[in-house]
Amino acid sequence: MSEKQIAPTVLVGKKPAMSYVLACLTGFQSGSKEIVVKARGKAISRAVDVVQIVKNRFLTNLVVKDIRLGTEQITDEQNRTVNVSTIEIVLGAS
Repeated sequence: MSEKQIAPTVLVGKKPAMSYVLACLTGFQSGSKEIVVKARGKAISRAVDVVQIVKNRFLTNLVVKDIRLGTEQITDEQNRTVNVSTIEIVLGAS
Protein backbone atom coordinates (compact mmCIF):
# COMPACT_ATOMS: atom_id res chain seq x y z
CA MET A 1 0.00 0.00 0.00
CA SER A 2 1.26 3.43 -0.86
CA GLU A 3 0.40 6.41 1.27
CA LYS A 4 -0.59 9.66 -0.38
CA GLN A 5 1.97 12.36 0.31
CA ILE A 6 0.68 15.57 1.83
CA ALA A 7 1.96 18.67 0.06
CA PRO A 8 3.69 21.28 2.25
CA THR A 9 1.48 24.28 2.93
CA VAL A 10 2.52 27.93 3.09
CA LEU A 11 0.03 30.07 5.02
CA VAL A 12 0.25 33.67 3.82
CA GLY A 13 -0.38 36.42 6.38
CA LYS A 14 0.98 39.87 7.21
CA LYS A 15 4.72 39.34 6.66
CA PRO A 16 6.46 40.64 3.53
CA ALA A 17 5.90 38.57 0.39
CA MET A 18 9.56 37.52 0.14
CA SER A 19 9.25 35.63 3.44
CA TYR A 20 6.62 33.40 1.88
CA VAL A 21 8.57 33.13 -1.37
CA LEU A 22 11.50 31.78 0.66
CA ALA A 23 9.18 29.27 2.37
CA CYS A 24 7.96 28.05 -1.05
CA LEU A 25 11.50 27.73 -2.40
CA THR A 26 12.57 25.83 0.72
CA GLY A 27 9.69 23.41 0.23
CA PHE A 28 10.66 22.69 -3.36
CA GLN A 29 14.35 22.36 -2.46
CA SER A 30 13.49 19.76 0.17
CA GLY A 31 12.15 17.50 -2.57
CA SER A 32 8.44 18.26 -2.65
CA LYS A 33 6.69 17.99 -5.99
CA GLU A 34 3.85 20.31 -4.95
CA ILE A 35 3.35 23.27 -2.62
CA VAL A 36 -0.01 24.64 -1.46
CA VAL A 37 -0.20 28.40 -0.85
CA LYS A 38 -3.17 29.34 1.35
CA ALA A 39 -4.54 32.73 2.38
CA ARG A 40 -7.73 34.35 3.49
CA GLY A 41 -9.16 37.87 3.60
CA LYS A 42 -6.81 40.74 2.83
CA ALA A 43 -3.85 38.36 2.44
CA ILE A 44 -5.27 36.84 -0.77
CA SER A 45 -3.58 39.45 -2.96
CA ARG A 46 -0.25 38.81 -1.20
CA ALA A 47 -0.64 35.06 -1.85
CA VAL A 48 -1.14 35.72 -5.56
CA ASP A 49 1.95 37.96 -5.52
CA VAL A 50 3.97 35.19 -3.84
CA VAL A 51 2.96 32.65 -6.47
CA GLN A 52 3.81 35.03 -9.31
CA ILE A 53 7.22 35.88 -7.82
CA VAL A 54 8.11 32.21 -7.34
CA LYS A 55 6.85 31.28 -10.80
CA ASN A 56 8.36 34.16 -12.80
CA ARG A 57 11.61 34.98 -10.97
CA PHE A 58 12.87 31.80 -9.34
CA LEU A 59 11.37 28.55 -10.64
CA THR A 60 10.22 29.15 -14.20
CA ASN A 61 9.25 25.49 -14.73
CA LEU A 62 6.40 25.70 -12.19
CA VAL A 63 2.76 25.34 -13.16
CA VAL A 64 -0.34 26.38 -11.24
CA LYS A 65 -2.10 23.02 -10.93
CA ASP A 66 -5.22 24.12 -9.10
CA ILE A 67 -6.87 27.17 -7.57
CA ARG A 68 -9.59 26.66 -4.98
CA LEU A 69 -11.74 29.53 -3.74
CA GLY A 70 -14.00 29.38 -0.73
CA THR A 71 -15.59 31.12 2.21
CA GLU A 72 -15.06 30.50 5.91
CA GLN A 73 -17.41 31.66 8.62
CA ILE A 74 -15.64 32.98 11.69
CA THR A 75 -16.98 34.50 14.87
CA ASP A 76 -15.56 37.84 16.01
CA GLU A 77 -15.28 39.30 19.52
CA GLN A 78 -18.93 40.46 19.56
CA ASN A 79 -20.18 36.94 18.68
CA ARG A 80 -21.09 37.99 15.15
CA THR A 81 -20.57 35.60 12.27
CA VAL A 82 -18.37 37.05 9.53
CA ASN A 83 -17.72 35.53 6.09
CA VAL A 84 -14.07 35.55 5.02
CA SER A 85 -12.89 34.61 1.53
CA THR A 86 -10.17 31.98 1.17
CA ILE A 87 -7.85 30.83 -1.60
CA GLU A 88 -5.64 27.78 -2.05
CA ILE A 89 -3.15 27.73 -4.94
CA VAL A 90 -1.43 24.45 -5.75
CA LEU A 91 1.99 24.85 -7.40
CA GLY A 92 3.78 21.94 -9.03
CA ALA A 93 6.72 21.24 -11.27
CA SER A 94 5.89 20.70 -14.92
